[in-house]
Amino acid sequence: MFFKNIHSRMKIALLIITFVFIVIIARVFYIQVIDYKKLNNYASNLWSRNLPIKADRGLIYDRNGIILADNITTTSLVLIPNQIKDKKEVAQKLSEILGVSYEDMYKHVNKKTSIERVHPEGRQLSYEVADKIKSLKLDGVYLVKESKRYYPFDIYLAHTLGFVGVDNQGLSGLELTYDKYLTGEDGAIKYYSDAKGNRLKLNEVYQQPQDGMNITLTINNEIQASLERELNNAVTKYNPDRAIGIVMDPDNGEILAMSARPNFSPNNYQDYSLEEINRNLPIWATYEPGSTFKIITLAAALEEGKVDLDKDTYNDSGSIKVENATLHCWKHGGHGHETFLQVVENSCNPGFVVLGQRLGKNTLFNYINKFGFGKKTGIDLNGEGTGIIFDLNKVGPVELATTAFGQGLSVTPIQQITAVSAAINGGKLYKPYIVKSINEPETNTVIKENKKTLVRRVISEKTSAEVRRALESVVANGSGRTAYIDGYRVGGKTGTAQKVENGRYLENNYILSFMGFLPADDPEVVVYVAVDNPKGTVQYGGTTVGPIAKAVLKDSIKALDIKKRDGGMDKKYKWPDPKTKKVADVTGMSVDEAKKELKGLNVIIEGDGNKVTYQSPEAGTKLDEGKTVRLFTE
Repeated sequence: MFFKNIHSRMKIALLIITFVFIVIIARVFYIQVIDYKKLNNYASNLWSRNLPIKADRGLIYDRNGIILADNITTTSLVLIPNQIKDKKEVAQKLSEILGVSYEDMYKHVNKKTSIERVHPEGRQLSYEVADKIKSLKLDGVYLVKESKRYYPFDIYLAHTLGFVGVDNQGLSGLELTYDKYLTGEDGAIKYYSDAKGNRLKLNEVYQQPQDGMNITLTINNEIQASLERELNNAVTKYNPDRAIGIVMDPDNGEILAMSARPNFSPNNYQDYSLEEINRNLPIWATYEPGSTFKIITLAAALEEGKVDLDKDTYNDSGSIKVENATLHCWKHGGHGHETFLQVVENSCNPGFVVLGQRLGKNTLFNYINKFGFGKKTGIDLNGEGTGIIFDLNKVGPVELATTAFGQGLSVTPIQQITAVSAAINGGKLYKPYIVKSINEPETNTVIKENKKTLVRRVISEKTSAEVRRALESVVANGSGRTAYIDGYRVGGKTGTAQKVENGRYLENNYILSFMGFLPADDPEVVVYVAVDNPKGTVQYGGTTVGPIAKAVLKDSIKALDIKKRDGGMDKKYKWPDPKTKKVADVTGMSVDEAKKELKGLNVIIEGDGNKVTYQSPEAGTKLDEGKTVRLFTE
């Protein structure tokens, strides 16, 4: 019995021992195989350290691949306090090189942390400063790669691109709106240290940073450069309070150029006030549009069949009475008897009051709403304004009359150019946009792509064609003659809006504007320019702003390779316009014959022959009297 009990106990003990071994083996297997990675990471974290390597921010390109926002490589100072042997000496030397106080630097080197980034004194160091620190060869002092945002064209497109902070985070403009795409994932150099922070002689691990996504804009840098130049010229010549310009493709809502003055340098944003760097005037500023808004009234009246531009007439006496208000034409004494096409050419306020009355407030304001006024266009930029439109319940006869010629309401530049694009492109209102695509940086694979978005049809193709005809006539025969470009069929409308302050109109303080497009029969580009309170000039949009828009349109012709068009209207001569002369074909003539044929033009002879073999410009070109023609002889 006794031996039997012993035998039973041994079996039980053996079973227990076997079970324990199985549990131990299972646990070891779990730790070594299943939970190895997790535990290894825990262990590694105890003795590994990371020197950060900042990822490059994604690049921003124009539509043709020109870099608008780039990165330059800089270095930053990182400390491992536990590895610094003589903290006082290191603090003293670094403070001298960086130009900061010893006390501040000593706080950095004595910090109770595994890694201390010296911020902001040690960020984005110059090569000269970095070389001085490197030459010290101090333990625990490291220089790591860091990228800094750089805008190669400086002030170009500044408010639209925005800027980034010292940590490369987007703070305004596209840099802020698309920050999550532009920001990359940082890498590191991983090394190993003991419990005291001393560096161990083990292999380092390089973790490569992942750069941010690249962004391609709809911007055409050649047109952008033209707009920037012309706004600079306007500031120099007229010293305005503000100047604004937008260039758009009317067939899809793509922004080709956008800028404003005052401007700022995103490379040196710290030198400007928040007001200067945060207000993107082309999408934020609101003001009375003036006569450029008459395009909307014209489109509505034509669509509703309220006017025949050639057959209907109006007698402009210089003013029109509406209830107890007398509304004046800009021309003292009026334009007299005129067709409604001439009402448009002359930008006659009383004539547009009549169009507004024919439409009625419900119909006119319905079109204003359909053209997108009173609400954001939805452009992919932050800070867009909405403008202010009369509450329909508060619109009486006077409010209806003033709205018809662009007074009493408030709109943004982006609303105006978007609405006019709809009026001239066949009647389709498109949502404006500036980002064309977001691309993966290594393979250039498109991650996200913006395409044209039709908001609604506003007017018919037939009405749009009639609007274009009227606006081409404005440039050929009316108030927009300063924007005429021979052979390219320019359409446009001037604007002169009196500014309002504290509910009262200011004296001799206007926003002058011009809306121009070409070719008039099939528009490929539309330009809007506004100059706020220009000094020392005639206060008319056609006189001051028309030439600015014309210069941008001419550069757009080259940038977009727009061809000449037949069938355009000849410019109507009005004093003091320079007289124009069509260049005759003088090839094959003698020099004397050619000079007689080109009388009124400045003729320069190239060569010493007597027979003309080539001429520049070519025959048929229209030139202002006194302009130069070069003749090349055999």
